[in-house]
Amino acid sequence: MATTTPSVETVRELSAKYSNWGRWGKDDQRGTLNHVTQADVVAAAACIRTGKRISLALPFDAAGPQIGGFGRFNPIHLMFRDGGDIVSGSIIDDFYGGNDRHIRGTDDMIIMPLQSGTQWDALAHIMFEDKMYNGFPARKVTSKGAHVNDITKAKESVAGRGVLLDMARFKGVDALAPGYAITADDLEACERAHGVTVGRGDFVLIRTGQLGERRGNWGDYAGGPAPGLGFASVPWVAEREIAGVATDTWGMEVLPNETPDVFQPLHCIFIVAMGLYIGEIFDLEELAADCAEDGQYDFFFCAPPLPITNGVGSPVNPMAIK
Repeated sequence: MATTTPSVETVRELSAKYSNWGRWGKDDQRGTLNHVTQADVVAAAACIRTGKRISLALPFDAAGPQIGGFGRFNPIHLMFRDGGDIVSGSIIDDFYGGNDRHIRGTDDMIIMPLQSGTQWDALAHIMFEDKMYNGFPARKVTSKGAHVNDITKAKESVAGRGVLLDMARFKGVDALAPGYAITADDLEACERAHGVTVGRGDFVLIRTGQLGERRGNWGDYAGGPAPGLGFASVPWVAEREIAGVATDTWGMEVLPNETPDVFQPLHCIFIVAMGLYIGEIFDLEELAADCAEDGQYDFFFCAPPLPITNGVGSPVNPMAIK
């Protein structure tokens, strides 16, 4: 039986069906983070059984994955006060105003796109047909940054129950093949295999295995073919009322995209229509190995973005605490 290729009309239809515009008020800028209540955070604390802490962040350094396009580059780390200043004695005149008070210090800075490593997308990151989440117009993001839907709206809300769905392990492979579109059936079957159920307000982490496979030899990881969520996952994501979804790939959704006429169509549906928080380039390898060992696939998840005023994304060091 012939099937119709998804198109911009598919994006429009799914956006309309699963839109959260106005659900939490016409001025809402938090989107699906509204699903997480204080009671949910208290309940999530029950997932902490041993106190084990696992970071889900890649190192922020020059060896990162940004060797593709889209203008992004790996972090540039620079020192502006270092050991050479101390040994030469110049630090006294250059930094301490000529007064030697015995203390010596070092200082550094970093230059980086905010989405070059492990990161969250803000709700102002994506526009579809000149609108962002909750109907705000594109003109609200200027050369000064996002005046609505910026990343600071999430600074107090990204904490609660986390659930790992290890799709690669479930499928019996080291990594899903590039171009594999994850479906709702895949997600439900993976839940059953892990003995866990995703519910309202959860943060869902989906491991494809691609980051572990490419680490240190990134190739076209940034922007190239990748496994990821496909159109068939959209009802599951929407109906579970999750707070956020993060993956170990560059762009969360399957690449090449299923729509020849829309680039990253799920970004349009998830971020713009649903107000869903999306995380990318999460390092899920250690967490996956630990979950497979102890059989516990839920945990306390804490990953607040940096409160970068008017920012449309933020680097993050997500933590899974078991």
